[in-house]
Amino acid sequence: MRIGMILDKTFPPDPRVENEAVYLIGKGFEVYLFCLTYDENEVGLNDYKGIHVVRHLSNDFLYKSSALAYTFPYYKSKMSAKIKEFILLYQIHVLHVHDIQVVSAAYKASKAFKIPYILDLHENRPEIMKVYPHLKKGVGKWIIDIERWRAAEEKYAKLAKRVIVVTQEAKEELMERTNLPSKKIEVLPNTVLKKFYTNYTLEESIHTKFQDDFVLLYIGDTAIRRGLLTAIKAIPVLKDTIKNIKLVIVGKSTEDVILKAEVKRLGIEKYVSFEGWQDEKLFPSYIISSDICISPLHRNKHHDTTYANKLFQYLSFKKPLLVSNAIAQKKLVKKQEVGLTHKAKNSKDFADQVLKFYKQPALIDKMGKAGAEFVHKEFHWAKTAKTLGKIYNKIKKTK
Repeated sequence: MRIGMILDKTFPPDPRVENEAVYLIGKGFEVYLFCLTYDENEVGLNDYKGIHVVRHLSNDFLYKSSALAYTFPYYKSKMSAKIKEFILLYQIHVLHVHDIQVVSAAYKASKAFKIPYILDLHENRPEIMKVYPHLKKGVGKWIIDIERWRAAEEKYAKLAKRVIVVTQEAKEELMERTNLPSKKIEVLPNTVLKKFYTNYTLEESIHTKFQDDFVLLYIGDTAIRRGLLTAIKAIPVLKDTIKNIKLVIVGKSTEDVILKAEVKRLGIEKYVSFEGWQDEKLFPSYIISSDICISPLHRNKHHDTTYANKLFQYLSFKKPLLVSNAIAQKKLVKKQEVGLTHKAKNSKDFADQVLKFYKQPALIDKMGKAGAEFVHKEFHWAKTAKTLGKIYNKIKKTK
């Protein structure tokens, strides 16, 4: 059976898309990945780790119009035509659509060829759009209707053969909104590949740089909604007790200027290291060099129903977590006893929890070991991805 994955951006990188495609190929399915490129020389079919990657030429205007996918018909019309061509040329049997931005176009194409589609919701897009900086002001605030995105998500979830979400909390939230039956929605978390923690090279320069510090590590997007201001504001308190405290931030966003300005205002430059975005192959070295790994997310409906892949990357190297009380990650940490939680946006509570760890090295060790055991035995990709195989085996039997 030929699966046509639909992604309305460039590829690689996209760990979730890649992991799913490679897993399905390993189970005997053919995977063709529709994606975009802005380089004419990349247009066409290429192989990437066994994935048949088919790149279609895009441009800045089409890219910007994607934000208006549910306001004006231009984006849907253009993308639908490209997807129809893709289905016809490669004789696709089922579409696997990554997120709602492109699902209306994919549905139109799938309907034309009378083939089913799977809707893979990487996130609660309508909710997360509420905190996008460019939608809070200017033209974006007036012409992008978030309620239309919400309506589209609900509409195309109902029309899909199956819907995939990243957490049980996301499933429950979608069921409540749509009245979809439980059996139609599958949970597939962004867990870590075994090779991440078994096949890596330690970068000695990173270890040397932080070997004398008590490191709080954050990896990922640094947008304000990720909560790093909470950690930064806790440092002036923590440094009085933990003389060698160091907040290490591996990642970037357009809002870094705000974070750096706050660090300067507080006069704590020596206690915070902005590493910028780094190659994923360096993540193990940063994690190994840390003491506590953090995810201080702000509370909202999106963050309450998801958790980041970095949590499992942290845990895989025996590092305890300090996370905000965003529901999904709080439940994970409490149930598995792999870390502590703090109130979102509360720098005092954040500092209090760090001090609990610092004053109890045995707690760091205990929770670190519990986290690694959980990931290595239960929550790695090879195990959780079996859900994906079951979905497609059922579809295959109906062919």
